[in-house]
Amino acid sequence: MTPSRQETVAPSLLLETKLYLPRSPRGLVPRQRLCERLDRGAASKLMLVAAPAGFGKTTLLAEWSAGWLASAPAEQRSVAWLSLDRGDNHPGSFWTYLIAALRSAAPGVGASALALLQGPQPAPTETMLTTLLNDLGRIGNDVVLVLDDYHVIDAPEVQDGMAFLLDHLPPQLHLVLAGRADPALPMARLRARGELLETRAAELRFTPDEAVTYLNGVMGLNLTAADVAALEGRTEGWIAALQLAALSMQGRDDVAGFIAGFSGDARYVVDYLVEEVLQRQPADVQHFLLHTSVLDRLSAALCDAVTEQDGAKAMLEALDRGNLFLVPLDDRRRWYRYHHLFADVLRVRLLDQHPDLVPSLHRRASDWYEQHGERAVAIDHALAAEDFERAADLVELAAPATRRDRQDATLRRWLEALPDSHIRVRPVLSNDYAGTLLVRGEVEGVEARLRDAERWLDAVSGDGRGSCPRPPEMVVVDEEQFRALPTAVAIHRAGQALILGDRTATVTHARRALDLAGADNDNHLGRAAAAALIGLASWGTGDLDAARAGYAESLVSMERAGHIADVQGLALALADIQIVQGRLGEAMRTYRQALRLAEEQDGPVLRGTADMYVGMAALHREHDDLPAATELLARSQELGEHLGLPQNPYRWRVVMARVRQAEGDLAGAVELLDDAARVYVGDFSPNVRPVPAMRARLWVEQGRLGDAFGWLHGQGLSVEDDLSYLREFEHVTLARALLAQYRTDRVVRSGQQALELLERLLAAAEDGGRTGSVIEILVLRSLALQARGDVADAVGPLERALALAEPEGYVRIFTDEGPPLATLLAAAGQRGIVPGYVRRLLATFGETPARPSRSATLVEQLSDRELDVLRLLAGDLDGPHIARELVLSLNTVRTHTKNIYAKLGVNSRRTAVRRARELDLLRTRR
Repeated sequence: MTPSRQETVAPSLLLETKLYLPRSPRGLVPRQRLCERLDRGAASKLMLVAAPAGFGKTTLLAEWSAGWLASAPAEQRSVAWLSLDRGDNHPGSFWTYLIAALRSAAPGVGASALALLQGPQPAPTETMLTTLLNDLGRIGNDVVLVLDDYHVIDAPEVQDGMAFLLDHLPPQLHLVLAGRADPALPMARLRARGELLETRAAELRFTPDEAVTYLNGVMGLNLTAADVAALEGRTEGWIAALQLAALSMQGRDDVAGFIAGFSGDARYVVDYLVEEVLQRQPADVQHFLLHTSVLDRLSAALCDAVTEQDGAKAMLEALDRGNLFLVPLDDRRRWYRYHHLFADVLRVRLLDQHPDLVPSLHRRASDWYEQHGERAVAIDHALAAEDFERAADLVELAAPATRRDRQDATLRRWLEALPDSHIRVRPVLSNDYAGTLLVRGEVEGVEARLRDAERWLDAVSGDGRGSCPRPPEMVVVDEEQFRALPTAVAIHRAGQALILGDRTATVTHARRALDLAGADNDNHLGRAAAAALIGLASWGTGDLDAARAGYAESLVSMERAGHIADVQGLALALADIQIVQGRLGEAMRTYRQALRLAEEQDGPVLRGTADMYVGMAALHREHDDLPAATELLARSQELGEHLGLPQNPYRWRVVMARVRQAEGDLAGAVELLDDAARVYVGDFSPNVRPVPAMRARLWVEQGRLGDAFGWLHGQGLSVEDDLSYLREFEHVTLARALLAQYRTDRVVRSGQQALELLERLLAAAEDGGRTGSVIEILVLRSLALQARGDVADAVGPLERALALAEPEGYVRIFTDEGPPLATLLAAAGQRGIVPGYVRRLLATFGETPARPSRSATLVEQLSDRELDVLRLLAGDLDGPHIARELVLSLNTVRTHTKNIYAKLGVNSRRTAVRRARELDLLRTRR
């Protein structure tokens, strides 16, 4: 378990096939009536295409999507397509692929949502989706999102997220679900609101005319009207059954007899017809179909390996030409899959006829995927073959890369699929299992796994170096990981202690890990993890010197290990500590060094790069270089739009809020902090600057003391609290609120409490070496004394603050306090206190931009109805409730909303409301 969690942006090898928008297959029967139905339904929130297998759901949606795209300019419409499978029935996988699909249609969306999803501790689904929805609300074109085979998704967490997505869907996004069953979504509510279009088996069935077109026109059977009617009646228009029947009838003389020869329920008809189709294929084709049915995706080379024959390329091309239920997965027809219905029957037949062959086929597939670098798929096939020995070997070999790519959930799934007996004899896997638990903050089961690993280490001499013969029952396949195992176990022991809150034990185990890693000159990663844990434990206790030393040592070792993405994560933590200690110059060098290392790397941009820009922007903001700060934030955002960065999206919002504050836009700053609070996801680092506390400070500045004190009291903060570094920022916020209350209402007790609290905070910060905090507290103490009328005494603390701040170039820590501090600075200047520095600070007070003027006018005035909608947008009602309040259709409300955005020059609800307040547009119309 390593406290730093960064990653590179690496595309999945299967992503291309999952996001492939199917083309209309050969021999298509045009479904104009159904396409027109879908056209009408495009205004709905949800279009559901639900029917059993074989009713042409995917084919219909492919045809309709192509027509919908062609009916408008390319820049106005796009389609995002995602083909789901059983492996996507997990929140992490599902949402990652869904966002990837959306990004294929709207490249600028989903960056922050992906970062939240792929963090060390994934954000709550609603938080991640709120971020995604904010992005979707800003796109200018219509996007259709098709989720095919949605019936494979039954995870409650995914269904809950989809319900939330539907409830907040922006008007330009249209969701289409295709599957064999109704999804576990609020269908009745959507139906009652007129927000659901349903296309089911009754509509999908071939009509008699379509059956004639298919059987005689496409398949060239020249059946009589009576034969077509009989066949259509027997199959009830079921497309898959008609296709199977047509394939069976090709070349037959007694067509009428064949049609009369089958009857029964749907499952029987399909089984019968597949049997007929298979029997009419040559033996080599039957052999190929059955043996390759174990594969979810087919390519020529893979099929050759599984069948142990040559000629798969020609076979796949022939099956494709013959419309034998083969679905291409790319435009070059390199990868295919079988139609699900056909594959199901093939697999059942394979199990019936050759049950002993199935494990061998999966093993061959596993071998092929392993040889071609797709170890994850190789593991899945090994598990399907119940070849647990091979699967365990592959998991052990795959674990380092899986952890490096932050796919801990995948590693855990594999380990949970293995019998416990296969894990307990493998010390490396036992330790890996402990790590997958710890990375999610779980401790149950960790102790047993670590003891299993330690038992084998003891058996080979206690240090894992192989000085004693290994017990024959112990299994190790990754010798490098086994050599590093003593260090890894000690690191996990430290992580376990950290989660349990035992910081002393954390440091003890981490130091042991450092000692063990020191004996292994190549174990830079172990040393990095151990040093970071020492830094983390020290940070939590307020020992910032030890924390800074730990992270600095970890950063050096991580760089030697070549894990530059993790270097950036460590740099972020190290700079945070340096800033609290008042070492702004060191923090800037930390960011720049991490950026330099990243720029020297080949390959994709590292996820933490955007965070480095955000950190540098914060420092430029403190130096009052707002243009430089804004430029760096824009560079970070540009990376986010293209690559799913930054790793910590809340930080971007916090720094941008600080820039807005410096520009005088307090309302905009509060909105950004609202967003930051929504996307914030905690990790192992102490949350010493909570976003809600920052927002409370802005409320104080806005004069919203009731809101500020409401939050402070809700946190249980009081002036009598025992002070600690972990809550120092919140207690300083309390002092700010008390000082503002004294200034506003002249509550003497508040002023006295503020001074007493600041005095205690100052002593604690000085004892802890937190120079950044000391400067802020001294400034506030000066202001408190000034407010009480003790101007002469007020200059003393300010003089100390200036002396500490000047070497590091602090500016905004003074100028953010406004005119009262300008008065004190002028007094300090008159006394000759650091005169050059004071002059520079005073010069900045006249440069703060004014807040936006309310006298600004609109290019085009809003209509009365648009003003009605705008006023309701400023409240808590969602779209459907606004529609009901105004007795309008939801589509009309959406149209008004688009017009409002255009006239105000904004692209989101929050920005529209803020702009409306600036223009005084929210007064009730009489």
